[in-house]
Order: sequence, then structure tokens, then C-alpha cells
Amino acid sequence: MDAASQAHVAFFLTGSRPTDHLEAVEGLGLRPAVLSGYRELAGLRYDFPLVLVANRPDGPLVQSLSGLMDEALAATTGDVHGERVRQHGLRIEREIRARVSNGATGLLSALWDEAASRLESGAEPSFGDSLRRVRTAITVDGEVADCDAALPARLLRHAWSAVQAKKAAAFRRHLDRLVLKLSDILRADFERSKAGRDASHLKASVGTGFGDAFDFDAMSHVLATTARTDAFPEARRQRIRHLLAVLTAQRFFASPDAYTFIFNSCGDALEAFRGRLPALVDLARAIAVAELEIDGQYSELRHDALFEQFGANGLDPQDLAAFPGYLVCVNAGQLPAAEHARLMEILSSGLPIKILLQIDDILEESPDGQGALTAGMRNRQIASMTIGLSDVYVLQSSSSNLYRFREHLLGGLTYRGPALFSVFSGASGAASGLPPYLVAAAAMESRAFPAFAYDPAAGTNWAARFCLEANPQRDLDWPIQGFAYEDEQHQRVSEELAFTVVDFVASDRRYARHLARVPRAQWNGNLVPVDESLSRERKGLPDTVPSLLMVDDHNTLHKVIVDERLIREARRCREMWHSLQELGGIHNSHAEALLARERRAWEEHAQPEAEAHAPPAPTAAAAGAVVMGTPAPQEPDRSPGEAYIETVRCSTCNECTTINGKMFAYNNNKQAYIADVTAGTYAQLVEAAESCQVAVIHPGTPRNPQEPGLDELLKRAAPFL
Repeated sequence: MDAASQAHVAFFLTGSRPTDHLEAVEGLGLRPAVLSGYRELAGLRYDFPLVLVANRPDGPLVQSLSGLMDEALAATTGDVHGERVRQHGLRIEREIRARVSNGATGLLSALWDEAASRLESGAEPSFGDSLRRVRTAITVDGEVADCDAALPARLLRHAWSAVQAKKAAAFRRHLDRLVLKLSDILRADFERSKAGRDASHLKASVGTGFGDAFDFDAMSHVLATTARTDAFPEARRQRIRHLLAVLTAQRFFASPDAYTFIFNSCGDALEAFRGRLPALVDLARAIAVAELEIDGQYSELRHDALFEQFGANGLDPQDLAAFPGYLVCVNAGQLPAAEHARLMEILSSGLPIKILLQIDDILEESPDGQGALTAGMRNRQIASMTIGLSDVYVLQSSSSNLYRFREHLLGGLTYRGPALFSVFSGASGAASGLPPYLVAAAAMESRAFPAFAYDPAAGTNWAARFCLEANPQRDLDWPIQGFAYEDEQHQRVSEELAFTVVDFVASDRRYARHLARVPRAQWNGNLVPVDESLSRERKGLPDTVPSLLMVDDHNTLHKVIVDERLIREARRCREMWHSLQELGGIHNSHAEALLARERRAWEEHAQPEAEAHAPPAPTAAAAGAVVMGTPAPQEPDRSPGEAYIETVRCSTCNECTTINGKMFAYNNNKQAYIADVTAGTYAQLVEAAESCQVAVIHPGTPRNPQEPGLDELLKRAAPFL
């Protein structure tokens, strides 16, 4: 091993960076290579900014600006002016997006007018006509929100308010019906009373238009002599009056002194709920009794004692569901121990309190200053731990994914019990130099903060309750992205790069000491991608070092190596992702074990059956003739340079599958074959050939002529071709 390679290995193991072979990355402004195309988000069409739609109770609560524009353009580009209108419409969309990314806020209509005023100055006359056509086709308005630190709370508050408005309207209709029916009962009682039959009351009830047409004294006398003798029970009269007082004095919905239900503290929300609980129980009791009174079903003998103890053991979730839910918005970075305890108390209480736990930094270092991600990991794991409570609606997502997760957001807000929305905002300050949207998206892409939803009301099993579908390429450990660049000879080079949690961490300046830049002259086959390094189990001193492709502010390509601490964190992150995959039914170990048992049982049953139906064995002479007359099995024809394994000679040593479990696999006889030659590198093929105990792996020739270190790899492969 040459001096440069020794320096690379030393850095990997110790984090010590020899200045003669490795360079510092501080100040280079590096970012993962696959993010090189996302420098100017304002010029790209993606989900943000969002429009928080106002006054549309039956329509979408939130829409993306690009989606609204697409709908408007589809409605206005059907004539000869279509292409002109489309181009002008996309131009004002870019202007609005640029304004919002620079901090502009307000209604879409106001931002549209500001952008149009600027763009129309000096533009061709047709520009104004195009904008009027498109603006007319956009029938909604609302606050515009970018993917920033304020987005999670803004979006949750907006959706919560819409859900509560629908609930309030239904509750008011129900309450108004009860008040009207109870009032009718008391009115009918009064009409039967002596005061109700009085001549002056009768005259007032008829009105002035017919005041001279009747003798109200005579009418009063007649009604008095024919009145029913059964008196309205005074106890019932008092009970209905009490019910009306409770129903009309309630403060839960739409009254001048109505309660507030949005809090910035779990402790305050819990205190408010408990303080209002007696009034809530009284109102729920009044509603239940009123229904019985209206139907004429209330029996003092049967119901008085029952309703005396109403709510003594708490209210049923169905009773609570009619009342407003509580929304608490807290930031994980400002959550003291006492507040964290109140948060867990709420989640385990079954109360209809929804909690937004906003996390701005998931790469926070541990207090020991050793570069471990344990502090950030604690916040990341709250949602996963909460799933264990079983009856809590749990949603975890980066803010970049909230628009696509909007139906799950509404599901949590309408869920009867407690709900936790754990959201990574991506607004971790200037640690990465990337916009919050890109940080949030990279966290989700790299499995550092996967998106999932757990809905206890969706069914009785995990398949119905747990959703992992929002994550890209969720059946893989790490998503694979295509990346193309131009080399020193101005030739186009294309690669497929895995985006791992190490890529995500590498863009954070706080972890620069765990990275080292390798000069171009030292790039060789010993520098392997991080995902390839993670697939190997190291034995003794490593002969390869994990590396990343990164770009600087000028899009110049760099290769950096990472130390072992980040690799350990990546393995830990991968294991947590595997746990989520199992919950989501992906690579489920129980299902795979059951499948293996069923396969063995089928094979054991099929073999005797096949033997029973086999033709009779030939005589010895005939057998000899067969042996002499049948040619030996021939190897299949192979293309020149094709990689292959002599599968029938495989000793099942696990060496190749340990190197790359996607490239190499076992058949039903537990013997290896090349399952997908494109799933790895030529270096892995050569390493597998060298590791094979019975020398049955033939690496063939390289598929990618641009793979680093090919000259050395071909020399190592020569004995196995």
C-alpha cells in the first residue's frame, strides 16, 4: 500500500488528516454531487410555494402555486394564443416564486399584482392580456407560504382551523335544533297555562290586524273551561330551563367569549383542558338529556341517578369528538424536560389534543463534542417511540413533503384521539448553506428523517395502519440517483450514486472535520462509494476507504473520504430504516421466514411425489449404455468478457453475498449466482473472485470503462478470467 493510501486509511480510522496527502474541506462550500442541479430553486417548478386557500370549505385547503398555474393554463391555452399565454403565465409564476423565496408574504392576489406591475413595465402589449386571462382562471386566493421555518405551524394552523370550522358548523346546527325544540316545549306549556289563556295574551298573539274580529274575553273563558287538567311537572319545567341555560351559555363554539384552543405549550393545553372539563361534561350531559326530553323519553326514576354520575369516569371518545380539538405547536429545540414530560402525558392520555413537534436540527451534536448525532437522534425518534402507544395518530415528515402528505395531515386532525405531527423544517440555520426545502428533502431522501404515517383508526393490522409510501425507492437501503459530469478530457461520464445519510451529514459544516478532500492525482480503486463500504463487514485493517462525490460553488467535482464515525452513524441509520421497512411490510423477516418454511415444506412434499411418478430405473447394461451414449453437460454459451459463477461448484461461503447482496444471490440449493451484474462495481466482482474459497467467480471484463482504478483491477482479475 502506497503512502497516499496509507494516509487515507489512517484518516478513516482516526480522523487525523495528514496535510501532504489530504486536504481540509472547510471553506470549499461543498455539497453532495446529486444536489448540484438545485442551486436556484426559484427557477425550478416544484411544490412550493403553497397557497393556503381561504373560504373554500368544500375544496382543497392548500394548493401549490405550480399546480394552480397548470390548471389555469389548461383552461386558457386552447386557442391560437395558447403558447403565448403559457409562456407569459410561467413567467409571472417564476417572478412570484422568486419574491416569496426572498421573503415576500401576503395573499396570492397581492403578490400577483406586485409581480404583474413589475413585469408589465416595458413588456409587449400582449403580456397584460395573457396575465388577465390566466388570473381570471385562478378562482382561489389565500396566503402564500414558502418552505421555511414558519411553514409547519402555518400549515397545521390553517388545516386545523378549517377542520374546526366544519365541526363548529355541525355542532351549532345541532345545538340550535335542541334549543328550538326545548323552547317549543316550554312555549307549549305556557300556552296551556292560565297566563297563556289570558285574554290579553291571546289578543297579543293574534296581532293587531285581527284585534277587532274576536271577543278575546269569551275565547279565554272557553279555553279555561276546556283546558286539560294534567299539569306540566314543575321538575321537568325546571330541568328544561336549566338545559337551555347550559346550551346557550356554552363557550366551546362561536360565542363572544369562546375558549381558545391553539397553544404553544403542552402544559398550558393540558391545564386548559382539565380546567374546562367540568363545563364540557355539563354541556355533554345537557345535550344527552335534551335529546331524551325532546323525544319524550326522559324518566326521572331511571335517568336522574344515571346522569348524576355522568362523566365520572371521563367521557367516551365519541362524546369528545363533537367538541373542538386542541392544537399545540412546540419546537423540539426549545422543549425543557418538564414540557417534554407534559407532551408524553398528553400522548398517553387519549385526549383529543394534536401536537406539532417541529424539529429544526436533526444533526445536533451530542454534548460531549465528539461529533455523535445522539442529540439530534433523540428528537428524530420521538415519533417512532410514540407508535408503541397504539392509539395515537403519528405522522413524521420533512416539511418539503407536507404538501404531498396533506391527506395524512387531515387524517390526524380529524382523528378522535391524540395525534403527533413530527416535522423536520430544514431550517437549521446556516450550518449547511442550503435552503430549508433542500435540507428537508435531503433528510428524507437520505433516510435521516423518513416520512411515515400511523393511523390507529385505519384498520386492525399494520398493513392498514402504517404508511411508508412517501419515501423514494423505499425497498432499497438508499435511493439511487443518476449523476452525469464532464471529465478532464471533456467526455461525458454517467454514474448512479446512492444518496446516503453520510451525503446529508457531509453538507453540514459542523461535521467538516470528519471529511477530507483527496487530490485528483490520488483517486484510485481503493476509494469506494459509501454505500459499497457499508455493505462490507470489515476484518482487520481496511484496504478500501469510503468516499463521496461532492461539488463546490463552481460545480467543480471533488472526491472526499469520510471517517469511521460517520460510517457507524450510517449503519445505525440504516438499521432504523430497516425497522421501518419491516413495519411497512418491506423485507419483513417474519414473512420471509414463513416463505422459506413453506418452500421447504413444498420441496419435501414434491420430491417423494416426483420419485413415485418417475419411470423405472434402467438395467445395469442399459445404464452403461446411457452413460456411454450421453454427452457430459455443457457449460452455457457465454458472451466474451461476461461475468459469471460456476454455481454448481459453490461452497456457500457467504463471501460474495457479504460484499454485495444485490449483485450476488443464492439459489434454492444455497449456491451463489450473479443476480444483477449492474447492482455493483467491477471492483466488487474482482474482490469477490479473490475472496471465493473455491475460485468459481469469474469477473469478466469491466462494464464501465470510466470506473476508477481499472488498470490495477484488470491485473487482479487476470487469474480468474
